[in-house]
Amino acid sequence: MSVIVEKTAGNRAEISWSPAEDDPRGYLARSIEGEQLAYALESLGASEAGLMEPTASEEYAVAMATHTAEVARLLERRAAVQVVKLRDHYGLSWRRIAIALFEDADKQSSVRRMYESGRRHIGI
Repeated sequence: MSVIVEKTAGNRAEISWSPAEDDPRGYLARSIEGEQLAYALESLGASEAGLMEPTASEEYAVAMATHTAEVARLLERRAAVQVVKLRDHYGLSWRRIAIALFEDADKQSSVRRMYESGRRHIGI
């Protein structure tokens, strides 16, 4: 993996990548510069109690939800493209991909939908 997330000390981490090789479309850079990644990570780490009894302002909560949803949509598209690669490049069966993604061999129709979505994103 060429993107490196290194835990530096305690509750700190450092992310490093090569823009030309790892982020040619600038998705990673924009998610950091626009604070989408920070909001999404904060949302990921939030406790259920914090989600149910929020202490942040409404404006902050809206920003967190907006940025988290943006990152989620982007990751959903990227996952769909990866399903195309798993199927077309590596020749994995629908069943094997369903087990890898959903831990459920019966989710093959979900994998096929992801595959078709990924093909549309790629333009094929």
